[in-house]
Amino acid sequence: MNTSNQTYKELAIPYFKEVFDIIDEVMRLQKMPYYLIGANAMALELLKKGIPPCRGTKDIDFAIMLSSLSDYDDLINLLEERGFNRVKAPWTVYSEKFNVAIDILPFGEIEEHDTQDFIDRKSDLHLVGFKEVLAASTQVFIEDKIAQIPPLPGMVILKLVAWSDRPEERDSDLYDILTIIEHYFDFNYDEIVEFHNDTFPEGDNEFDQLKISARILGRKTKQFLQKSDPLKVKIIQLMDGNLISPESSVIARHWTYDREWDIEYAYQILQELKRGISE
Repeated sequence: MNTSNQTYKELAIPYFKEVFDIIDEVMRLQKMPYYLIGANAMALELLKKGIPPCRGTKDIDFAIMLSSLSDYDDLINLLEERGFNRVKAPWTVYSEKFNVAIDILPFGEIEEHDTQDFIDRKSDLHLVGFKEVLAASTQVFIEDKIAQIPPLPGMVILKLVAWSDRPEERDSDLYDILTIIEHYFDFNYDEIVEFHNDTFPEGDNEFDQLKISARILGRKTKQFLQKSDPLKVKIIQLMDGNLISPESSVIARHWTYDREWDIEYAYQILQELKRGISE
């Protein structure tokens, strides 16, 4: 258990406390395991080392472990009683009072049962990797509440999956992956120095923290990929498709635009991420 304690003020997200309190209440009433995912989870994890949130978002994303679609509908009914409204998107509710959209994504036994109703409704739901990544979740305290969040390497996996499913809508996922790479060396410094110093260059070669971090993150994603062949295939195909050439790499082009880098450098960072996965 991680005892690092954050405050809602540090997250700099309007009405996060009010929304999180409601979600926590209804999840406890229904006895449903739930996880905070997305940009807010990344912000909480980085705040452990005093790294402030890198981008603001009013949307809050949760994943919940369920056995049936009826359990999901019961949960949404409770949220409606507390002022949330269903919207067109099948897994989203909206609070007019707090002006916030909440994605509540179901996974677990509900996937295995594969009822026709669930199949029809999950058309835009990217579930691959949830079970594997969230099994390694950690606890972080937010004042008097406890949030379960995925580890940073797991966030990289979930964001790659989410982006690959809807690349035209999910540019922010690539931005978040790059943010994790940029901060990972300082975030995990002690472990890197003790267990991954073989990634450090020898001789007069340049010491590049971003390349080292990308490679180590790749190594640490393997614990999830080894547990699921569909997940492994999806990630490897995605990486290979973006490592044909710098010019054809959509991921490298996005990173180049975000940071005003030379595309060759962005491509090299992506190569190091794949290198770590392959080791």
